[in-house]
Amino acid sequence: MNQNKILLIEDDKEISEMLKNYLTVENYEVICAYDGQEACDYFDRTDFSMILLDLMIPKISGMDVMQHIREHSVVPLIIISAKDSEIDKTLGLSLGADDYITKPFSVVEVLARIKANIRRRNQYDQGSEDIPKRLTAGELVMNLSDYTLTKSGRRVELTAKEYEILKLLMQHPKKVYTKEQIYALVWKDAYLGDENAVNVHISRLRNKIEEDTRNPRYIITVWGIGYKLGENV
Repeated sequence: MNQNKILLIEDDKEISEMLKNYLTVENYEVICAYDGQEACDYFDRTDFSMILLDLMIPKISGMDVMQHIREHSVVPLIIISAKDSEIDKTLGLSLGADDYITKPFSVVEVLARIKANIRRRNQYDQGSEDIPKRLTAGELVMNLSDYTLTKSGRRVELTAKEYEILKLLMQHPKKVYTKEQIYALVWKDAYLGDENAVNVHISRLRNKIEEDTRNPRYIITVWGIGYKLGENV
C-alpha cells in the first residue's frame, strides 16, 4: 500500500482543490472524487492509506460510501462535514469513521489529523496480535470475535440489538448515553422521540444480566439523561 495516497471525496471543487494542493506540497498523492459513485469506483480499484469523506455528496450518500468502504477495508477514514451536531459526530464515528472534522476547518488541522490516524493505523498493524478481542465488566465477558456474551462462564443469549447496546456501554464505561444517542448508534436511524424501543431493550437486557433488576449493577439509569455502565463492576 502506498503510505501517501489519499482518496479525497468532496463535491465542492474549491475545497477539494485547496486540500489537494496543500497535501500535494506535503508529499501526499491525492485522488479526488466528486460524488459517491466515483468514490466507490476509485476505492474498488486502488489502495489508499487515508480516506477524507464529506457526508453531503451526490449520487451515493457519504454514509453509504463509508459503509461500502468498511465492508472491505479498515483504512483510516476521516469525515469532513458541515454537520456539526453531537449526534452527527457520534453516528459517523460509530459507523466506522476514525475521526471527524467540521467545516470550516484549518488545513493545518487536517494534515495533523491525517498524520495521527495513519500513524495510529501503522501502530495497530504492528501490534494487532496483542490487542484484546474482548470486553469485560465484572462477571461479564463479551467476545468481539464471535459476538457472544458470558456471565460467570455461562453463555447469555442476546439479540443483536441487546448485544450492541451492551457493547456500546462496555466500550465507553464512563460515558452517559442519552436514549437518542443509543437509538442513533444501535438502530442507525433517526430518533423520532419514541423512547419505547430503547426502554424495552434495556429492560430485556437487564433481565438477562442483572441479579436484581430493581437495583441494577451493570446498566445504570442516570435520571433525566440516559444510561451508563455501572462503576462498581
